Amino acid sequence: MSSDDLRSISLTRHDKGSYEAENARGGRLAFGDGSSTDFTPVELLLTAMAGCSAIDVDLLTSRLAEPTAFDVSAEAEKLRDAEGNHLGEVTITFTVRFPEGTEGDGARERLPDAIAKSRDRLCTVSRTVQLPTPVSYLST
Repeated sequence: MSSDDLRSISLTRHDKGSYEAENARGGRLAFGDGSSTDFTPVELLLTAMAGCSAIDVDLLTSRLAEPTAFDVSAEAEKLRDAEGNHLGEVTITFTVRFPEGTEGDGARERLPDAIAKSRDRLCTVSRTVQLPTPVSYLST
């Protein structure tokens, strides 16, 4: 694996239920256990899935026309069952509008294909969730 392919974060606990992640570029993101307004890890997962696909779809459609509205939502039910805690089916909904005219028509026409490409091939985050991906836990 090359260093260009490796993705990593480090995480620091600030207080009970309060954490901060930092990426290799120095970006920081606070999150928590749901006892504050900070995002929870599950909300971050939904954000990552929606955000990843939003970037894909935006890149594929805005080449033709700049959107006049671009909103994405993600939701899933948190389940607790014999398999432990997990999410049920995740639904990612795009609400995208383009201007009238030839360029907007082209972007509108491309939108369903762009969403499908993100879902089926491009979005690393949702593809990782969809595919069987091993997760290792280590203690040092």
